[in-house]
Amino acid sequence: MSELRMVDVGDLEAFALLPPCADPAFDHRSCDYWEDAERGSRAARASWLEVAPAPTGPRRPDPADNPFAPAAPTTPAFNLFAADGEADGAADGADNPFVPRVVRQRGATMGVPRKFALLDRGRGVFGTYAKVALLDGAAVAYAQFGPLSAYPRARRVRELYAQLPASPPPAVITCVATTRVARGAGHGRALVEAVCSDLAGRGFAAVEAYPEAGALPDATSAATPGFWVGCGFSVAVDDERFPVVRREL
Repeated sequence: MSELRMVDVGDLEAFALLPPCADPAFDHRSCDYWEDAERGSRAARASWLEVAPAPTGPRRPDPADNPFAPAAPTTPAFNLFAADGEADGAADGADNPFVPRVVRQRGATMGVPRKFALLDRGRGVFGTYAKVALLDGAAVAYAQFGPLSAYPRARRVRELYAQLPASPPPAVITCVATTRVARGAGHGRALVEAVCSDLAGRGFAAVEAYPEAGALPDATSAATPGFWVGCGFSVAVDDERFPVVRREL
């Protein structure tokens, strides 16, 4: 029996699983259409797949090389206003097992493809921004999503309609695509369901998508209104050019 598995795009190994677009003129791995409202493109761009070298600059002088620099303090400065027991560092929580520690991961920006950097930029706060559906290990569908604040083009579309709820802001699914050979098997809908379940677990009350009415399947990354209705969304704005679909979570 075939196994359909969802993979979060949280590292370069998962990023390498992104499937090709049905139309080779487009590429998920170089698309910044939703991230850049002014110049964003869905076009396949080979240069985006290359890893840019980390910038190098002049070496910063080391104070240890300067015989006239004052010596660095070896102990923390005394804090006149610290409460008892705090002056020696006991208040920093290092030895207190009851103090919660928050460790936030920074998104990768250097030494990675540009699209991966876009997908990874909010990992420390929001989590992953994309999922890939694997059927028996082969990628068959891809979805990109995230908070509304991450996608300026989505915000621009949404600003056209004052009737949409302003608060709390929804999550958005900007892209969903199935490979040509895997179409019609329900993998795209299964992936959307997994994304919605994930977003609900992250605390979102609703999710929206901005499909293209009348677009050919190979020419759009946002699917069609009919697809989203089949995934449990309702048509929040029935506009012939820029419709909006919404699902409460």
